[in-house]
Amino acid sequence: QVQLVETGGGSVQAGGSLRLSCAASRNLFSTYDMGWHRQAPGQERELVAAITTGGSSNYADSVKGRFTISRDNAKNTVYLQMNSLKPEDTALYYCAARRRWQVWATGYWGQGTQVTVSS
Repeated sequence: QVQLVETGGGSVQAGGSLRLSCAASRNLFSTYDMGWHRQAPGQERELVAAITTGGSSNYADSVKGRFTISRDNAKNTVYLQMNSLKPEDTALYYCAARRRWQVWATGYWGQGTQVTVSS
């Protein structure tokens, strides 16, 4: 069982920055791909950024060039640095972990942290 705890959400004005952190509960963290997803009210959950066990990352087109995902396996933690935030980035952000052969929905999920961007 992997438990994930997200921190770092909050309210910020457009153009500002936030850094989300997700701490995992067990030291097998390095064997899981990690991802940040978000869900805005009335919208489906979407994958924002993901990073593999080897450190390769990919991003949703809407956040490319503004968000950066990184991981620290020694600290069992994954980060999402969010710069140049826009009101449309407002959502509940979730951290997730999966093995390479899993789909995200069947992996482990945190409870989410709210990000609110005002114009």
